[in-house]
Amino acid sequence: MGSTMKKKIEVGILGATGMVGQQFIAQLESHPWFSVKWLGASERSSGRRYMDAVKWRLPSQLPERISEMTVTNVEPTSAPKILFSGLDASVAGVVEEALAVSGHTVVSNARNHRMDAVVPLIVPEINSEHLDLLEAQTRIKGWRGNIVTNPNCSAVILAMALAPLRQFGLKSVLVTTLQAVSGAGYPGVSSIDILGNIIPIVAGEEEKIETETKKVLGCMRDESIKPYEFEISAHTTRVPVTNGHTEMISVLLESKPTRNEIISAFGNFTSQPYKQECPSAPKQPIVYLDEDNRPQPRLDLDRERGMCVSIGALRHCSVLGHKFVALGHNTIRGAAGTAVLNAELMYVKGLLN
Repeated sequence: MGSTMKKKIEVGILGATGMVGQQFIAQLESHPWFSVKWLGASERSSGRRYMDAVKWRLPSQLPERISEMTVTNVEPTSAPKILFSGLDASVAGVVEEALAVSGHTVVSNARNHRMDAVVPLIVPEINSEHLDLLEAQTRIKGWRGNIVTNPNCSAVILAMALAPLRQFGLKSVLVTTLQAVSGAGYPGVSSIDILGNIIPIVAGEEEKIETETKKVLGCMRDESIKPYEFEISAHTTRVPVTNGHTEMISVLLESKPTRNEIISAFGNFTSQPYKQECPSAPKQPIVYLDEDNRPQPRLDLDRERGMCVSIGALRHCSVLGHKFVALGHNTIRGAAGTAVLNAELMYVKGLLN
């Protein structure tokens, strides 16, 4: 599969004015396979030029072509067949299912369908075989189209960090997240609450991390996913960082690997989507940093265009055995970037025809 094609596939973006929707635009504007032809958002944005409807918050410039596009209501009849969803969870469930029923393929960042038994929850480097669930959606749900989801932003980073360690037998995981304010959307957390402060809980995040990570790391059993069986406890916090979720992870492993064996496992974790020439796939999905004080959001966030998970500070844990730090870009690797890579993977598997 080459990196270009003669005619690009037309796609649309649901929730185009939100933070994830903006990141979808940034990821797709120069994409060699996909071309954004439709923008969907709420009624208050419908009928307006995108540049007038959006508060553009990314450091990259709003593409001129996109800025002049008219935003429309989220209606199945007007949208392209392939849709990327950055919709808020308050509306995503009903809207995405209606689109799937009508024949659209929805590649979603929303949480609503992630734990549905026949909806794949995909991190392409880890569990691409879970896309086999799409056949069951037609037969069991009666949908003419499909829904494919990617996990919660923190769960993506954790799953990437844990996937290389499955060979050693994951038994217990304790993770504390330091989550960037961009994860709360815009306007998100007020400055008086977050500046010089740490908020000790991110509502709803802990359950997502604990359940979604198990599904991603699980295996296919007939027409369902058998979650990976291990104990996991997540503690989520919000910190005054713009982008980048940092995670402090302790693990108990069954086979008692050495430090060097764990570092080798991180370094040898390969990207099948990269081998299949998916444009968004990082050559190194995981990089281990030897410096004692890395990774750091300010220094390491943009590796592989934000699609790499950086790991460092592996050391002995007196409770579980090993502990380390993982960092990933929450709106790229943890959201829009993984969703776009999911669509690329579907294309190379012949699932976007």
